[in-house]
Amino acid sequence: MAIIEVANLHKSYGETVAVDDVSFSVDEGEIFGILGPNGAGKTTTVECIEGLRQPDRGSVTVLGLHPQRDSVELRQRLGAQLQESELPGKIKVWEALDLYSSYYRQPADWNELLDVLGIADKRDVQYRKLSGGQKQRLSIALALVGGPTIAVLDELTTGLDPQARRDTWELIDQVRNSGVTIVLVTHFMDEAERLCDRLALIDSGRVAALDTPAGLVARADQEQRVWFRPSRELDDRLLTELSEVSDVRRNGERLIVSGSGNLLHAVTSMLARHHVVAHDLRVDQASLDDAFVALTGRRLDQ
Repeated sequence: MAIIEVANLHKSYGETVAVDDVSFSVDEGEIFGILGPNGAGKTTTVECIEGLRQPDRGSVTVLGLHPQRDSVELRQRLGAQLQESELPGKIKVWEALDLYSSYYRQPADWNELLDVLGIADKRDVQYRKLSGGQKQRLSIALALVGGPTIAVLDELTTGLDPQARRDTWELIDQVRNSGVTIVLVTHFMDEAERLCDRLALIDSGRVAALDTPAGLVARADQEQRVWFRPSRELDDRLLTELSEVSDVRRNGERLIVSGSGNLLHAVTSMLARHHVVAHDLRVDQASLDDAFVALTGRRLDQ
């Protein structure tokens, strides 16, 4: 069941069009990703959902509420982690959570949130003394302290080191498993592919595609490649006779087999039948980066 509906959303700043006829819906219980380069209109879109900006045209409903007219009620049911936010440097972790929880009719137990998010030992630490990862965890806690039905997380892991990013991804899985629907704004392909059930690709203020990560990758329609070093001499014809294989090349001792469909299974099954072991096996296939190029004509970082 859709709990967020965005239809023909349009927002301009002077002559600059930030969001141009964007439409999508978010289903209850999913992690819905909004993926695109910096400046694509992602943050403006979610700020309209949160009621922080008034769209020029189009409509937005969240849990059946109008973000502008019903802003007081919506803020009781929607938590937000903004792209950029700061707390007073000397405020302690527990003070921030206690303050934020006082804004809600039915707040969550913030002591429990500290435990779940792994920062219970930072309870009495001032905000200015937290690491980047710890500040992000506190930011998530503040977004969840109202016990929201929906959480909007904007550029959640920007600036974090690889380990902190992976830890944060695990936290997001936990949050969704607790029953919270998540809207995740990101420009990281790996993050979107790892976390999201569905994705809206946003480019130049428009939705370029809307699908599951696997569905978007399938649209890239690029060949797969299987690389391996056979344990003994292998006749290339055994590979080229497979219906999934389109090409076989050699690079020194390695074979590079190109094709489509269930290529890996077809190749490994044939090797097993002929008692050949595939050493240093590697599979290259289309990614979300390839999908973005196929759908927009340019890379995400351009």
